[in-house]
Formats: sequence, C-alpha cells, structure tokens
Amino acid sequence: MDLQELREKIDKVDEELIGLFTKRINIAGDIALYKKQHGLPVFDPKREEEKLSDLSVKVSKENKEYIVRIFSLLFEISRAEQERIISSGEAVQ
Repeated sequence: MDLQELREKIDKVDEELIGLFTKRINIAGDIALYKKQHGLPVFDPKREEEKLSDLSVKVSKENKEYIVRIFSLLFEISRAEQERIISSGEAVQ
C-alpha cells in the first residue's frame, strides 16, 4: 500500500470520527438539559475518573496515555458545551 492509499484510509477514519464526535456532543447537550432540570452540576469528577479508568483498560498499554489524553479533552469539551447550554437558557425538554 502506498502513502496516498494510507492517507485515504485515515481520511475515511477521520470522517467517521467527525460523525461520532457530533453524536457525542449532541448527547452532551441532552445531558446538560437533564442536569439543568434536576439541578445537577456539570462537572462530575467521580464519573470522569471512573470513565477514564474503564477506557484505559480497553486499550493496549502503548495507547493508554493517548486514550486518557483524548478522552480528557473530550470531557473538557463536553463540559464546555453543557455550560454553554445551561447558561444560554435553552429550554428544558
């Protein structure tokens, strides 16, 4: 396989990641509305620690650090989106 073919393969994976990220951020928005309705805080450190621990055992030792970094960033982005939704006054569903 040449470099162009490999790049095409990674481009396809990137497209899938965009779709999955979009789904994830939309669900984070739904979670924000739930948290708003029930008076729950956006940040749940215990949940994030448990999730990172769970995710890190699902990958090889070589990839553990990367997974923790990626998902820590995803959590940060999700919290920011939840804060944006809650502070914007969007209606609770």
